[in-house]
Amino acid sequence: MKTTQILIAGFGGQGILFAGKFLAYKGLLEDKQVSWLPSYGPEMRGGTANCNVILSETPVGSPIVTEPDVLIAMNLPSLEKYVDTVVPGGQIYLDSSLIHYEIQRTDVQVFPIPATALAKENGIDSLANMIILGSLLENQPELSFEGVETVVSSLVPPKKAALIELNRKALQLGKDYKA
Repeated sequence: MKTTQILIAGFGGQGILFAGKFLAYKGLLEDKQVSWLPSYGPEMRGGTANCNVILSETPVGSPIVTEPDVLIAMNLPSLEKYVDTVVPGGQIYLDSSLIHYEIQRTDVQVFPIPATALAKENGIDSLANMIILGSLLENQPELSFEGVETVVSSLVPPKKAALIELNRKALQLGKDYKA
């Protein structure tokens, strides 16, 4: 595995930090070198939130992602801010339920996923982030879907155990989604 830099961005309350924590923890379980750097505005819900995740075979020198291999944009302001930072050959995942914007770049792969709509249709309204992660794990050659059950079970606190199965369902929806 080469070093994979992932930037996840959106509004507070969309599960941006949890998505980053999920990827970082998955990397740790796979014996990768990992960096997880969350960032959010002063308003927890509704403010801006982003998360830098780096997964590598070698030690990570800096936790800051300036040229992501992967961008997950959960809202239009985040997409507009970071779309040009993705490296050529990189991937952009976006919630097409919330983002109606045509990416002009031809040197990246774009994965429009109606994550918010899929979450609502399946009774898992707050898990659009996990639907996008399921698609990422299915389509990013440096990552895999293997082991997601262990990661979800480890990250969801016991008092919210009912969310374990819902998170698994969301990940599977994303994995199975084809545009």
